[in-house]
Amino acid sequence: MPQQPPIADYAFLSDCRSGALVGRDGSVDWWCPTRFDGPSVLGRLLDPRAGHWRLAPVTPGRVERAYRPGSLVLRTVHHTATGSVAVTDALAAGPGARGHELGLNSPAVLVRVVEGLTGRVPMRLDFAPRPEYGRLTPYLHERPDGSVLATAGPVVLALRGGGPLRVAGDRVRCDVTVAAGQTVGFDLAYGAAYGDPPARLDPVPTLADTVRAWEAFRETHRYDGEYADLVRHSATVLTGLTYTRSGAVAAAATTSLPERLGGDRTYDYRYSWLRDFAMTMRALWVAACPEEADRLFAWAARSAGRIGEAPVPVLFGLEGERELAERDLGHLRGYADSRPVRVGNEAWRQRQLDVPGEVILAVWRLHEYLGETFDTEIREMVVDLAEEVAGTWRLPDRGMWEARDAERHHLSSKVFCWVALDRAVELAPRLGKRADPVRWAAIRDEIRATVLRAGWNEQVGAYTGVFGSAELDASALLLPLVRFLPATDPRMRATIAAVERELGAGDGLVRRWPTDPAAFLMCSFWLVECLVLAGEPERGRAVFERAVTHANDVGLFSEQVDPVSGAQVGNTPQALSHIGLISAAWRLTDPATD
Repeated sequence: MPQQPPIADYAFLSDCRSGALVGRDGSVDWWCPTRFDGPSVLGRLLDPRAGHWRLAPVTPGRVERAYRPGSLVLRTVHHTATGSVAVTDALAAGPGARGHELGLNSPAVLVRVVEGLTGRVPMRLDFAPRPEYGRLTPYLHERPDGSVLATAGPVVLALRGGGPLRVAGDRVRCDVTVAAGQTVGFDLAYGAAYGDPPARLDPVPTLADTVRAWEAFRETHRYDGEYADLVRHSATVLTGLTYTRSGAVAAAATTSLPERLGGDRTYDYRYSWLRDFAMTMRALWVAACPEEADRLFAWAARSAGRIGEAPVPVLFGLEGERELAERDLGHLRGYADSRPVRVGNEAWRQRQLDVPGEVILAVWRLHEYLGETFDTEIREMVVDLAEEVAGTWRLPDRGMWEARDAERHHLSSKVFCWVALDRAVELAPRLGKRADPVRWAAIRDEIRATVLRAGWNEQVGAYTGVFGSAELDASALLLPLVRFLPATDPRMRATIAAVERELGAGDGLVRRWPTDPAAFLMCSFWLVECLVLAGEPERGRAVFERAVTHANDVGLFSEQVDPVSGAQVGNTPQALSHIGLISAAWRLTDPATD
C-alpha cells in the first residue's frame, strides 16, 4: 500500500454544511457531502481503498498553495518542467449566496478549475468514488453529455468536466493538456438515490460566485487587535466548521486521525461539544462574528433542552441529536494503520461535571447582549444547570479529557462547578423567582475551599489534575482564565511554572499530562494567557509566536503536534486549536479581557 500523506499536507474546503480535505498532491481524500458527520464518499484519508479524486500534473513538480483571501477556496500552483498550472478547489456556495447565507442552500458540489499559467502541462484526473465510508464500489455510467454517473446504494455522484472522461474498471480517468491562458473546469455533484438529482453547475462561474460569497462573509469579521491576519484566518476556519442550518460548530472535520501514529486514540470529532461552547462563543465575539455567535447560542439552548435527572449532555449531533452511539468501521485500515476507525463518540454517555459551568459562563459573557430580562428558555436553562451542579458537584466524573477508564475527582471539573455557581449568583437578578443565590453562594464557597485544599499537592508544589494525584495536568492553567485564582497567586505561579517546566515540550508546545503522546495546541495558548495575566506578556508573546509556527502551509492546525518530529497529529482542522489562537491573541491585545 502507498504511504499516506502527512496530516499537515491537507487543506480544508467547506460549504458550511460539509467538509473536504485536499492534499498537496491534488487528491481529495475526504468528503462527506451530506453534512460534516455524514458518511464519506471519498475516504482515502482513512484507507487507501476508500475513495479519492486526484487532479494533478502527470509529472509532479514544485507546489505552492494558498487560500483566496478571506475564504476557504484553495489555489494550488504546480510548477513542472513543461509549464505551470493553477488548480482552484472549492465546495460550491449556493447560487447567489452571500455572507451568512453561506451553507443554507449548499448544492453539495465540489468544483475544481485548472488554469494554464505558462507552457503546456499534461494533467491527469483519477476518480475512484467509494460511498458509505468505502463500503460501496459504485456502478459507473458514461452519459451522452460526456459526464459520468456513479450510483451505489443511497448515493448518486455526477462527474462532469472539460476533458474526455472515460470509465476504466472501477474508476474514471481523464487526460488533458492545459496550455497557458486555457481554463478547464470539473465538478463533482452529490445527489440522493431517491431524492433530488445532483445539481448541474458550470464550474468556472460557480467558483467565482463562491469566492464572492466568502468575501462577503469576511467583510463581517472586523477584528483589529494584535495578530489580525492570524485571527481573521482562524475565524474563517471556525466559520468553515460551522453547520449553518443549526449554528453548531463541529469540533473538527474528520474522524479517527490518531493522537499517535499507529495508536488507538482515534475518535470521531465531527460533532459539537457543549464544553467548547463558551470558548467558541468568546472566540467568535473577539473575532467580531456576532451573528455566528448568536446562532451558536440558540443551537446550544435548544439542544440542551430541559435539564432532567440524567447528567447534562456533553455533546450533540449538528442538529441537536443526543444518541451518538460509537461503532468501529472494521473494514478500514485507519490513517497510518491507526485503528479502530470510529463513527460516533461514546463520550455522549459520560458524566462531565465541568459542562454546566461552561454553558453558564457563556451566558454570563453574553449577558449584556441578551438584555436586562432573559427569555424563559435561558432563565430555565441557567437555573436548572445551577441546581444540577449544586446537587452533583461532589461526584467523580470523566473530566474534560473524557477518560474512558474510570471516574475521578478532576480539578478542572470542580473548578467549573465553582464557575457555574459563581456566575449564576451574578446572573441571579435576571433569572426570576427560581433563582437561589444565597444557597448557590454558600455551595460555591464550599467548592472553592475544597479545591484549594484537595487540589493542591504539597510534594509536587502545584495544583494537579485529580484530587490526591501527583500527576500534573495542563487544565490547571484554566484557573486564572475563569477568575478562580489570579495568575499572580503564589500557588498559581508555582503551578504555571511546573506546567511549563514539566509539560512543556519545547518550541511553544505543552502536553496535557506527562505521558501524553503529543502536545495539545490549546494548552499552549492557555499558557500564553496565563503568562500575560502573571505580568509576563513578552514571555507569553514568545510562546505564542513559537506555537503558531506549527500551522501548516495554509494556516491550519490539527489537534496536536508530535514534539519530536513536529508532525501534526489528531483530527483536523481542530476548532479548539484555532479558538485558542484567537483567545491568546486577544489576551495579548487586551490583558483585562474576560
